[in-house]
Amino acid sequence: MPEGPEIRRVADRLAEVLVDRTVERVRFGLPRLKPEEALLSGQRVLEVEPRGKALLTHFENGLSLYSHNQLYGVWRICPAGRPPNLTRSLRVALETRDRWALLYSASDIEVLEEHELDQHPFLARIGPDVLAADTTPARIRRRLRDSRFAGRSLGALLLDQTFVAGLGNYLRSEILFFSGLRPEQRPRDLDEDEVALLARQIREVTRRSYRTGGLTELPEEVREAKRLGEPRRSHRHAVFGRSGKPCRRCGARIRRSEVGTRRLYLCPLCQPLRRPS
Repeated sequence: MPEGPEIRRVADRLAEVLVDRTVERVRFGLPRLKPEEALLSGQRVLEVEPRGKALLTHFENGLSLYSHNQLYGVWRICPAGRPPNLTRSLRVALETRDRWALLYSASDIEVLEEHELDQHPFLARIGPDVLAADTTPARIRRRLRDSRFAGRSLGALLLDQTFVAGLGNYLRSEILFFSGLRPEQRPRDLDEDEVALLARQIREVTRRSYRTGGLTELPEEVREAKRLGEPRRSHRHAVFGRSGKPCRRCGARIRRSEVGTRRLYLCPLCQPLRRPS
């Protein structure tokens, strides 16, 4: 499933072709949404807003198109009248004069009025978007100390969208590595310096992935890996997907485990096992 950085990059691409433009025709591939086509056709797009792993396309008449890609949804942008040759099911078509934005395979799609946004089952329960400007390290630190989250294991918490929206499996492994923490530790087990570092890394690792198109490894390590001729897949992450390979910091072999039925990677030396204080 795409994580926050990927969804925000999709939002950026959609905004380039939709914002301040009139969507001359809207088509839905789901029968239940057919009556909504006339309400959105001919409307100007004001904003494409990511919220965690969901997208909101806001129209000038006060309606918003909610979409969540889930596992298989994918947006494609193409010249008007020239859709890609895909075998996927078309779910949404937003057609401007010169560009079409097409959503394939997703099924979690709704048209919402403004007052319905905060009542939506997904939007109402998620935490702050990890890449939003107001999701500062200080705000994340307060949430780590919040009684709702302080007793949760980090391995579970970093996948919980009610904590911070937009985090996912590869980000979880990378955040824990750069924080020097283990998935079984809990926020209440950490001292103030450790909580502050974790809050910063939640923000920094996610931002780095967004800026670089999916790279979470530090820039200097990426440069060295490229100099050595390593393929992108080997230097994209510090630990995620690198089971059995040496850690670039200490040389220890990266380990893979299953945490919450999802794969997790860590360095046994850079992330030492510690007992709660």
